Amino acid sequence: MPNMHHQHGTGQRGNKIVSLCDHRARHRNEGPGDHSPRILRLSPEYDGIELLYANDRHPDKLFSLKVLAWARLDDGSVTALVPWLKKVVPAEQLADPLNGRWMGYRLPESEYLFTEAPEHKVQELDAAVSFFGEPAAGGDIIPQQIPDTIGTHAVFSSDGFHTISLVEVVSWQLDRWGSVHALVADEERITRTPVLPNDPCLVDAQTRADFRYFFQHGIANRIKDQDPEALAAIATLAE
Repeated sequence: MPNMHHQHGTGQRGNKIVSLCDHRARHRNEGPGDHSPRILRLSPEYDGIELLYANDRHPDKLFSLKVLAWARLDDGSVTALVPWLKKVVPAEQLADPLNGRWMGYRLPESEYLFTEAPEHKVQELDAAVSFFGEPAAGGDIIPQQIPDTIGTHAVFSSDGFHTISLVEVVSWQLDRWGSVHALVADEERITRTPVLPNDPCLVDAQTRADFRYFFQHGIANRIKDQDPEALAAIATLAE
């Protein structure tokens, strides 16, 4: 379950949310094609920008997630990426069992809401693609690895969530085919600390048979503290 912060749609903020909803409805009507655009380049989010989403259970609220990174896609667009349930997804593809859906972005601790990627990130990604070139799909070179900046944890369980293990994600690797994978440290292979991106001890969390979900640090810490609400959410995911 993602880390959630409520955003109530009242007052001036409510007026802004209406425009976000209109934008999201237009985007949904356009609809993505059968081909998912390939990620060419990543830019980590360092300023704490959050993604806003809504679901059917709480139609009068917006929830927020920390944006992991911005991505330049091979269709020319730039979008935000977030760890969501079992994988990293673009904002526009966010979905959950309660019909969760992307609504826009916000600057932390502010009323500023927006729906397009920040221009400074677009320029950064354009410059990076121009400098490094577009990675060849299936080539021999791993295009990019970026640090995790939002406290993502991978959840592992091999016994139906009777016991779980929470492991911090160290970095995220963009592979040759344009997909993003979480890398965690294999404790038996650690030879130096701190463990940094590209360390030989890092392994792909999603290839482990006991991998279950991603949580941002807020929920992960609540689970570690045995918070009843967070444990109830884990029980729901296990069903």
